Amino acid sequence: MTPMTPMTPMTPRAADPELELELREHELAGRLHRFEVDRRDFLKTLGGGLLVCLWAPAARAESAAAAIAAAPGNSESGRGGGGHELPRELGAWPHIDPDGRVTVFTGKVEVGQNIRTSLAQQVAEELRVPLDAVRMVMGGTALTPWDAGTFGSRTTPTMAPQLRAAAATAREMLVDLAAQRWKAPRGTLVADAGRVVNPASRRSLGYGELTRGLDPRAAVKTVMAAGTAGAAGTAGVPAAAAAPLAAAALSDAPRSAAPRSAAPLTATAAWKIAGTPAAKVGGRDFVTGKHQYTSDLVRPGMLHGKMLRPAGFQATLVSLDAGRAEQLPGVRIVRDGDFAGAVAPDAWTARRAIAALDARWKVPPQPSNRELFDLLRQPGGAGERGDAGAHVAGSVEQAAASADIRLERTYSVEYIAHAPLEPRAAVAEWESPRLTVWTGTQRPFAVRDELAEAFRIPAEQVRVIVPDTGSAYGGKHTGDAAVEAARLAKAAGKPVKLVWTREEEFTWAYFRPAGVIEVRSAARRDGTVVAWELHNHNSGPAAIGTPYEVANQRIQFHPARSPLRQGSYRGLAATANHFARESHMDELAHAAGMDPLALRLKNLAEPRLRAVFEAAAAQFGWGKRQPGTGRGFGIAGGTEKGSFVATCAEVEIEPGDRRVRLRRVVEAFECGAVVNPNGLRNLVEGAVVQAIGGALFEAVEFENGRITNARFAKYRVPRFSDVPEIEVVILDRRDLPSAGAGETPLVTLAPAVANAIFAATGIRLRRLPLAPHGLADTAPA
Repeated sequence: MTPMTPMTPMTPRAADPELELELREHELAGRLHRFEVDRRDFLKTLGGGLLVCLWAPAARAESAAAAIAAAPGNSESGRGGGGHELPRELGAWPHIDPDGRVTVFTGKVEVGQNIRTSLAQQVAEELRVPLDAVRMVMGGTALTPWDAGTFGSRTTPTMAPQLRAAAATAREMLVDLAAQRWKAPRGTLVADAGRVVNPASRRSLGYGELTRGLDPRAAVKTVMAAGTAGAAGTAGVPAAAAAPLAAAALSDAPRSAAPRSAAPLTATAAWKIAGTPAAKVGGRDFVTGKHQYTSDLVRPGMLHGKMLRPAGFQATLVSLDAGRAEQLPGVRIVRDGDFAGAVAPDAWTARRAIAALDARWKVPPQPSNRELFDLLRQPGGAGERGDAGAHVAGSVEQAAASADIRLERTYSVEYIAHAPLEPRAAVAEWESPRLTVWTGTQRPFAVRDELAEAFRIPAEQVRVIVPDTGSAYGGKHTGDAAVEAARLAKAAGKPVKLVWTREEEFTWAYFRPAGVIEVRSAARRDGTVVAWELHNHNSGPAAIGTPYEVANQRIQFHPARSPLRQGSYRGLAATANHFARESHMDELAHAAGMDPLALRLKNLAEPRLRAVFEAAAAQFGWGKRQPGTGRGFGIAGGTEKGSFVATCAEVEIEPGDRRVRLRRVVEAFECGAVVNPNGLRNLVEGAVVQAIGGALFEAVEFENGRITNARFAKYRVPRFSDVPEIEVVILDRRDLPSAGAGETPLVTLAPAVANAIFAATGIRLRRLPLAPHGLADTAPA
């Protein structure tokens, strides 16, 4: 593996601000080639039936292509290549076969967020079939439409509407087929429970009966989506779901068939399958161990691989003596520059072979945690302080000069690791010239292109298959393990499985960015905030703006040169920015002598954020109990990815070492119309548990190019004993479109805990993690 080098956050230039942010935060670099499926080969696989392909308009595809092409490193001379058109198939393909089975193809992947279930619910809703009749084929580059990846809480707000549109179109086409067969007025027929029914005559035909005998080529329908307006009764479903549709058969039917009105979508108020609790699709297989993760896969003749890891980041391999290792039975050592690894008949022998290598590395001097925050605040990597790229409104200086209260504080967050349940793994198999790789990734098409580039072969010769994966948290965007396994397999001439150890996962994966956030504010004595200035160094711009009404603002993100490899993490920089903002709002409240909730509500106009604050406070009993000795309450709230969250926390400070115990958490969450209440509740509860680690004790420790706490024995993650009583209040807004929910529930736990610690002790903690070793040596702020 190539040693890690410091990475600078990318600053792509995109016409779409939301896409620009996603590109920057999720490292979406590299060329995304045109992906075209040979439909005749594809239909041979499917057989007959009805296949609906949803296509995006050229303008939308070209805008996305331009944004991605503009990312740094995506030039003709760099990693990517200009002039390549982004695929226009940005939707999904539902297929109904002659047996009535429904198969949906989407490039999204399942990494534990249970999106397989909620997407299937929405297809079942629009197609009028039972949930168990829908099978989702996800994340395989040979079968599914191109997709940028599963990240940014975008699946529910972007993919689900496309699936709904395609499913609704398929439903209407089936009604058309029944009307033609019966020669009945179309308006008298309805689709229900996998059948088209004529209520007057009580005749019915199953979907399979309607599609049976259809020629595969004649069965393909192309749906052209255009426009931006939402259809009536769809609760603001995006354009693809509500656009005019044109259907044209790929046979002798004229390709210029006249458009008809959009297939009507089911109003969210009328949902029967979507919007109801549903058990996880395939859940029993995960519980019983039947599900095959990448690390469980076995291919005929498969060997096992292991990498020689550098002695430190940015290390170069000076010399390698493989004599002892090559004496082990069946072992082959592979070296290509600084890349070195072993293949063997079994994993144990591969590990022995790596241990037997005599390698000498040169590791350049590198910084440690002690210099981190000073490094991130240095100009050069970040650029000089100024208003370039800043959000500026009014005059912070003038407003602050006449204010009653003025505060200036600095907050910071450490690097943290993703620590997924399933470490990276890959199985690679060459059938010259084609390469197939099974791996857990959030971005199968990007990994396909990464492999194609690494081995200088066309992307069409690479296939990536993603088994449902055991968590990612934003940490599985890259194809590191896939490239390693493929390089070893190419040398060995046989399939190779490579599974990272926990220590490799902690060391060689990228980290959530560390950051320094400087906040300057001013308020009147009555709690009205009149000035707000925030500068974020390195951790990122996600949720950097304030949701509070402040007339005078200056808000700016400063990229920095990171000493460690960094990238996406669940919640991105929204955790750091919410921590700084909501901690600071608490400080303003205490400076003004106001209740922290009252000060927030006084400065808040957004009704959805106000609603979650009030819901969390009511459930928690905010204001009904006063903090006692060693016990305190805190509150925090915010918005990100179109959803809204508020968290109340109760902490207790234990005697002796004064460790912080989180006793109770109430979190109110609103993300529009809820598709699966069970899945959403699980997401929120899981986010709270994960957030405990980053709030209280998770931090990556490093020195001179090495991670010094690269195992669970040294890297503290939440344990069962750390989990408090968790109460989730879900606000189901059927009048609003569904927003993503995978990330936002994480971001307000840390500031709520920090504010509770202050209420209990008078100690103001402004650095994450807050109290990895307790508060014994911490004095009040």
